[in-house]
Amino acid sequence: MTELIKFLEPNAQIISKRSSIISGLAEILPDDCLITDERELVPFETDAFIAYRRLPLAVVLPETTEQVAEVVKYCHEHEVPIVPRGAGTSLAGGAIPQEDAIVIGLSKMNRILDVDLANRCAVVQAGVTNIAISQETDSEGFFYAPDPSSQLACTIGGNIGMNSGGAHCLKYGVTTNNLLALKMVMFDGTVIDLGGKALDMPGYDLIGLLCGSEGQMGIITEATVKLLAKPEGAKPVLFGFDTPEDAGRCVRDVIGAGIIPVAIEYMDKPAIEICEAFANAGYPMDVEALLIVEVEGSEAEMDAMLDKIIQVAKTHNVKTVKESQSAFEAALIWKGRKSAFGATGRIADYMCMDGTVPLSQLAFVLEGTAKIIEKYGLRVANVFHAGDGNMHPLILFNMNDPEESVKAEQAGMDILRLCVDAGGCLTGEHGVGIEKRDLMTHQYSKEDLDQQMAVRAAFDPQWIFNPSKVFPLEVREDA
Repeated sequence: MTELIKFLEPNAQIISKRSSIISGLAEILPDDCLITDERELVPFETDAFIAYRRLPLAVVLPETTEQVAEVVKYCHEHEVPIVPRGAGTSLAGGAIPQEDAIVIGLSKMNRILDVDLANRCAVVQAGVTNIAISQETDSEGFFYAPDPSSQLACTIGGNIGMNSGGAHCLKYGVTTNNLLALKMVMFDGTVIDLGGKALDMPGYDLIGLLCGSEGQMGIITEATVKLLAKPEGAKPVLFGFDTPEDAGRCVRDVIGAGIIPVAIEYMDKPAIEICEAFANAGYPMDVEALLIVEVEGSEAEMDAMLDKIIQVAKTHNVKTVKESQSAFEAALIWKGRKSAFGATGRIADYMCMDGTVPLSQLAFVLEGTAKIIEKYGLRVANVFHAGDGNMHPLILFNMNDPEESVKAEQAGMDILRLCVDAGGCLTGEHGVGIEKRDLMTHQYSKEDLDQQMAVRAAFDPQWIFNPSKVFPLEVREDA
């Protein structure tokens, strides 16, 4: 990839002190919690964004909150930048380090500390994978609602950093709606506890502020998350349409009619073909757009809601309605959808966008996206959370072709501008990271950004947490 995105200039003075910094960290951590060999640092030089790479100064893998606090305190005293890292599944470059930065990876902090069914919550370390919570509580009839497609690998700490969602966030909300408490290490190594097991706590909603702060205000080491009772039943249904616009208008009118299924997912023709080839999910192949609509509850509740949805779909020329007939078929339908990103990676390099638009603008933005992709001579596969307007166009290109790489990045920026101009925003769940950083001035005024940076600086006066991310570099310089 060409360097369209700029990083802060690495601090040469810090780099020159690498040996002494490593020695200081070695006094704090066990031997197996510190990585300094250049070859062993390579896996940490990028994340799932993959477009940019930077080798960090060192990587630490602490096992306890106390170790995290000691490392942060040391970095604060020596003014060493810190990049928090979960599983590295960030699609916006949120975990890409810099040459003068220490990566604090939380993969060893992967224990579920407490499952409290009486209060319907679980206390987990930040390195616990998303799906592990539901697996732990499944036999008791409970689950953790947010379910990003990367839930097999992504961790709760990363989910909190980017305020991740998933297919079922239409009904259950995103990460911030499912958090009760956090344990966080501040910029100077101080450890604070926010929230609790009660459903509402007095004072400012600092948990709401920290969720989605992209690791720029502190390092989350533990979280208390809500557990929900599993529904009596659930049924995904496939709706096929002859045009993407018909599918988009159908989503708009379903939600507009006050019907809230547990999920509404969208795929266009290229995405259908890619996912079907991978999962053999039984998707209809003679349609241009597909909606996966899942309803849940008792049989009577599911049938009643489906009847309403089908009536709306008929007004938009629905071509195919196919209900899953078994748990096996339902699992296949979701396997296809949740494998979309990986399946696409089998056939091409891709860049995944993450704009969110009002439902009334879905059809308009789909049409605009097609025109943008045609303008740059590229291909796109659209697969996204239609129910809340969180779009994920996958721009297909050849990363080894510098010209195509530039076109892909420019097309992605144009699509995100389109989302904002349609009344939406730059990100729904992937975060800003470095990918969308330079578009923040398209979404916000200077006054807006100044206020956001003032809040960030209140938590991290030295700006050592996750530098180069979220705020355009020229805006920071002018602040």
